[in-house]
Amino acid sequence: MEEGKRFSFEIGPIRPPSEAYSLLLRLTRNCPWNKCLFCHIYKGRRFERRSVEEVKADIEAVWNISQELKSLSWRLGCGGDITQELVQHVFSRPQYDECFRMVALWLYLGGKSVFLQDANSLVMRTEDLASILRFLKEKFPQIERVTSYARSRTVAKTKTVEELKELREAGLTRLHLGLETGWDFLLEYMKKGVTAAQHIEAGQKIMASGIELSEYVILGLGGRRWWREHASETARVLNQINPHFIRIRTLMVLPQMPLYEKIQKGEFEFQSEEEMIVEERLLIENLEAKSYFTSDHILNLLGELEGQLPGEKEKLLGIIDRFLSLPKEEKLNFCVGRRAGIYQQMDDMADPYLYQKVETLKEQLRRHPEGVEGAIFRMKEAFL
Repeated sequence: MEEGKRFSFEIGPIRPPSEAYSLLLRLTRNCPWNKCLFCHIYKGRRFERRSVEEVKADIEAVWNISQELKSLSWRLGCGGDITQELVQHVFSRPQYDECFRMVALWLYLGGKSVFLQDANSLVMRTEDLASILRFLKEKFPQIERVTSYARSRTVAKTKTVEELKELREAGLTRLHLGLETGWDFLLEYMKKGVTAAQHIEAGQKIMASGIELSEYVILGLGGRRWWREHASETARVLNQINPHFIRIRTLMVLPQMPLYEKIQKGEFEFQSEEEMIVEERLLIENLEAKSYFTSDHILNLLGELEGQLPGEKEKLLGIIDRFLSLPKEEKLNFCVGRRAGIYQQMDDMADPYLYQKVETLKEQLRRHPEGVEGAIFRMKEAFL
């Protein structure tokens, strides 16, 4: 291995919020589909499969960095342990790059979780992916969780339950799939490249394999015209999959996304914050799956929507009804406060200082060229 590469490994552009403290290991570059109207992450970038040798070299680089950090720990008087002092040292010195910083933080937090990038690691041959997973566990036996994004179409068409079980035995513990919607019309309109039946088939295969499954749903994907069908059909598909996790994302459209052009032409009408919450209520109302429902993204208005279905369904609906019952100006106060990062949940409105702070900001935003709603939209843009 070249000297410079001993301490360098590739890091892709994104990972789920739940993998914030995971080691990021890049198996593929970009997205093999890359046609979805609501996504801009990989547009203009060519998809590439990395070789098994390349990925194993990256794992070796991570191991080399871990050894360097242990040596540094001894020199700093930390006894070979990855301590807070060592992590602060690494983050405060310019000679340590992103790779060193990631590994230092990862090891400090236990070094137990890894996320495989980029958009669809399961396009790799099963034997190649299994070989990488086994090598990873050999180098870092303390790892307990290895997760990845995958596409339903890939799982449905190219992986058997037996192959998925092989991957689980090799160390793959969780897959994140972008369901987005369960309605065939909307899947085709958004150029998702998958059918509701394939979503169900893939989800059921993963569940049968023993790998944990997170399914992602995009609030607002049906716009003002198709929100009811989007919510009800998505619930229908999720009920048949019965995944471990249902994770909510809120539609946000940037100029770089193909969907933006349809909005500009008036073909697709964006929903208001309140309309998306009404849609979310219909989704939850129709869910029968025994899944953990979580709203773990900053773009979601009601971040406190989290609970185990079906037992906590009424709790989730109660949170939504509490928001919907607020007077108009209080709804607006919460939306502004949440988008400005002043509120984390509705209970924060009970703090007089925070409430008045938001009221002052709200009045300032009324002078915004696009009004308060337009200003809120611009705040949300910053989250992507």
